[in-house]
Formats: sequence, structure tokens, C-alpha cells
Amino acid sequence: MSDVFTTCLRMEMSEDDNNMEEYPTEIHDYLTAFEKSLGSVDEMLKTMMSVSRSELLQKLDPLEQAKLDLVSVYALNSMFWVYLATQGINPKEHPVKQELERIRTYMNKVKEIADKKKASKLDKGAASRFVKNALWEPNAENGHTSKTPAKGKKQQRD
Repeated sequence: MSDVFTTCLRMEMSEDDNNMEEYPTEIHDYLTAFEKSLGSVDEMLKTMMSVSRSELLQKLDPLEQAKLDLVSVYALNSMFWVYLATQGINPKEHPVKQELERIRTYMNKVKEIADKKKASKLDKGAASRFVKNALWEPNAENGHTSKTPAKGKKQQRD
């Protein structure tokens, strides 16, 4: 689909090269940049389509599978957004806007899960030893005494 669009765009641009007075050069620059971006998208799609989905999913863990699915559906909906805009339809008033927001919500949830996996784990044993040693220390003569005197109490001296 993008090959056809790219070909039409190139034909249009080559025809318009002869009629440069019809539109400003800024538009030509935007069209050239758009054509380059479209070529990049086309190459990425070809790369993605070269490997079967089941083959690709077997190589990924469940979190990576979710990321791939979300990126794919987000890209498709974004392209549909652009298509609507090219047809003169305001995509902000189309249900595709709610779909993109829904996908973003799930992307954020997956990101939170990934961040939790990366977070450092608490060593409960070490933490309890740290707290235990910071609060009290055993004393053979008086039993357990605090390292720091309690507020309002005077320490007894022998």
C-alpha cells in the first residue's frame, strides 16, 4: 500500500517540479521529508512481515510479546489517524482517538510492570538485622539496654 502511495507521490512531485510556481517550496520540503519517512515505515514493515508472527512470539517472553502487540496496534491506529486527516476528517472527533488513548493506557501499565521488574529487591534479612542492631544491644549485666538513652530518663551511674 505504501509503495503505491510513494509512487504516486513521486509522480506528483516530478510533475510539480515542472510547475514550481504552483506551490511554495516549503511544501516541497515537507513532501520530501514525508516521502523519506514513509520509506522508513515501509522498510520497517517489510522487516516485520519477513518473520512469521508465531515464530517471533516464540522468541519473546510474555512481557515482550505484550510490548510488540501494543506497538503494532498503536502504529496501525496512528496510520489510520493520518489517513483520516488526509481525507479531511478530523481524527480528534473519530473513535480512533479513544482507541489510541486506550492503547496508551495499556502501554503505561506494561511500562509499570517492566519498571517493577527492574526495581531493586529488598533483602528482608539484612533489613531486619540492621533495624535490630540499630535499636538495642545486649548487655550482660543489666539485660537489654538501649544504645541511646530514652528521653526524659536519666542514666544511672554506678
